[in-house]
Amino acid sequence: MKNFKSLHTKTAYAAIKEYLQTGMTQNVERQKIPEELSEKAACFVTLKTDTNNLRGCIGTIQPVYENLYTEIIKNAVSSAVKDYRFEKVTPEELETLNITVEVLYPPEKTDDISVFNPKTYGMIITDKHGRRGVLLPGIEGVDTVEEQIRIIKRKAGITQKSNEGLTFYRFKTKKFY
Repeated sequence: MKNFKSLHTKTAYAAIKEYLQTGMTQNVERQKIPEELSEKAACFVTLKTDTNNLRGCIGTIQPVYENLYTEIIKNAVSSAVKDYRFEKVTPEELETLNITVEVLYPPEKTDDISVFNPKTYGMIITDKHGRRGVLLPGIEGVDTVEEQIRIIKRKAGITQKSNEGLTFYRFKTKKFY
């Protein structure tokens, strides 16, 4: 097991490990919820290889569960076995992965894209057809707001060139390793 520094990443690791061994997360879920993880909050769990390649990333932009502890458990397992871009993580592979948990601050709507900085703010874009895309802040290689918007539009299947009629939200995250 890697030496995870935070309770957030230790929880994510334990949930993934139990799920890969048993197909469930009952033991992790039965633990007393740590005070530090008792608030209701959205989060993303990101898995990366030792060479910093993405291996899984699943999360929520609004809290789904009653506390961050459960949110981390569910998103960690989803990152490991339900990210459609990748094969399921194996138990052996888990031991080599780096885990990051990003807790989202509530998104704020803005009409002024000049207030975005892709290193500091994540972005959510929605269109009038209900399509929605999200990109976390601080993604390596995403250096401009225009690039951030282009990537999110592509992920969400938003094909229009202009930003007219789109709704923009920005948010910050707190990262745990």
